[in-house]
Amino acid sequence: MRVGSYELKLKRRLTLTGWQAALISLLAIVVALALFGVIFLLAGINPFLAYKEIFSYAFANPYGLPLTINRFIFLLLCTFAFIIPFRAGLWNIGMTGQLYFGALGAFAVVFAFGGRASRSADLPLVLLIPLMLLAAALGGAGIASIAGYLKGKYNINEIVVTMILNFIAFWLVAFMIKEGGPFMNPGGRGESFELPTSVYAPLIMGVPITLFLALGLAVLLYLMFAKTRIGYQIRAYGKSPAAAKYAGISTFRIPVLVFVMGGAIAGWAGYHYFAAVPGVYKIPRNYGFFGDLAFYGIICGLISQGNPLAAIPVALLFSGLSIGTRFAQGKLHIGFGVDYALLGVLMITLVAFQFFYRYKIVGTKIEEETIDVGVSR
Repeated sequence: MRVGSYELKLKRRLTLTGWQAALISLLAIVVALALFGVIFLLAGINPFLAYKEIFSYAFANPYGLPLTINRFIFLLLCTFAFIIPFRAGLWNIGMTGQLYFGALGAFAVVFAFGGRASRSADLPLVLLIPLMLLAAALGGAGIASIAGYLKGKYNINEIVVTMILNFIAFWLVAFMIKEGGPFMNPGGRGESFELPTSVYAPLIMGVPITLFLALGLAVLLYLMFAKTRIGYQIRAYGKSPAAAKYAGISTFRIPVLVFVMGGAIAGWAGYHYFAAVPGVYKIPRNYGFFGDLAFYGIICGLISQGNPLAAIPVALLFSGLSIGTRFAQGKLHIGFGVDYALLGVLMITLVAFQFFYRYKIVGTKIEEETIDVGVSR
């Protein structure tokens, strides 16, 4: 395409630095917000006012910021649960089921210690918190390992298996917390029993300890992929399972390992939202909402290109927008569902801009041609 005296061409990138990827993502966000601003205008709302309400509530309001942080922790853990198999070339669509199993595991520990009977039950915090975290990890890893085993042993499509497991987990939670299930609230409200106050997850500077767990995992996963042998083997399997097998890497162990790791982290996501978020401390009757929310982990993982550190700002942005837009929706009397619409536009734009991760636009100056008409004096 010619623009002025330049010819623009697409050229495949040979390398993409972290700063270039960040700049492309930032540009995509600006474009997405501009596109959605048109929707605000059509609805008769000043887009600058709308965005001011969204971002100020999500990141500066004393009530909105804790909500953003709690959702950020949840999304970041779900993103890690997707990233680990993704680096091995495998798709984990089962974060929903894995987080449900993790939550059930955490509540099973409290149930076993008699915590269902009363919120005032005096239970040993120092013992139960590690046990709940362990049970949540085992619950998520247990169900995820099914997909890893079937993939490694029989090469069965992991996407189909994890999706089926999601449905099984969803109905298992319903069985456990509703209609006389063992975890049902004694008041008969169709939700789980509430955790005793003695086992509430500790808060550090007003945020759950799971925030530090999630941030610590980001560093550990980054180092694992960049510096360790197992990280190299996972990446090698992701590039070519056949070549990895030729190099002596077990094509059975890697799928099982990445799904066990991802499932364990998804289990912690279930522990976080149902057992560590102030004001929740139960599996609510609308638990399906959090299962749907887990799918944003896939988008965050794709946008961050499987980089655990890059996933931090992406998950924080999605968390803030989902919280802030819901607030602005009520304050500015915007139509129902605008929060999902905004996230949808953002996702589509970010995915579309991934094109520029592989290609760049190069401008070449066109030399003016001289015409020799063959006239001599």
